[in-house]
Amino acid sequence: MKSSKSSFGGLAILTAVAASLCCITPVLALVAGLGGMASAFSWLDPFRPYLIGLTVIVLGFAWYQKLKPTKDMDCDCEEEKTPFIQSKTFLGLVTLFAGLMLAFPSYSHLFYPQEQAASYTFQDANLQTGAFNISGMTCTGCEEHITHAVSELEGIKEVKASYEKGTATVEFDKTKTDEDKITAAINATGYEVSE
Repeated sequence: MKSSKSSFGGLAILTAVAASLCCITPVLALVAGLGGMASAFSWLDPFRPYLIGLTVIVLGFAWYQKLKPTKDMDCDCEEEKTPFIQSKTFLGLVTLFAGLMLAFPSYSHLFYPQEQAASYTFQDANLQTGAFNISGMTCTGCEEHITHAVSELEGIKEVKASYEKGTATVEFDKTKTDEDKITAAINATGYEVSE
């Protein structure tokens, strides 16, 4: 039974990471410089509520197993020391890690660099706004990934991406860039501009 108790912690970590993998991947793609893999796990998004529920159930059962009263035996034998991986401290750390993974979509934007103000002045006559329909975005991490990629193009004044609407609105200087370059930058992230 002891080995199954410690496996609940591993299962909880696995399900928590799987629940947020679609949101963790864009940040990892940014850090690794592999922008095209950002949407690789977006297919997991529909399963996120089930994975969150499974994580909560597994953690709840693990805590129940850990905290339920045990039958005390009256003996004068030495008490067996519990290995760290089977301790309440370890289970507490697993619970904390799982919670952080499940909440990752709400703070993933913190991992993206803040955009710097443009170093040149935009002329109103040259400004153009483009609207892009984007498939594959599932959280704020996806929005930030697209915003970051498009903002690196020359002549971008403002980018507003919305995963809820599946869109991005880009205000840009038409003498410096165009919609084709913006579309290419979005597609390079692994998300896809659709018609």
